[in-house]
Amino acid sequence: MRVSVDQDKCAGSGQCVMSAERVFDQREDDGVVVLVAEVPPADERENVLRAARWCPTSAITVTE
Repeated sequence: MRVSVDQDKCAGSGQCVMSAERVFDQREDDGVVVLVAEVPPADERENVLRAARWCPTSAITVTE
């Protein structure tokens, strides 16, 4: 699994961080998503998929 984010689409809602804090973070100044792990640990799989589903702007892309 690979994860990518589109920072230009991000609205800073933080849903991704709440779902998978080991994979996503947010910039302090504006809350935009920061990808911590492009290839997340296997035990984060469901959390990452949840984060992608919950993202209100579809800024998260997951590829298998």
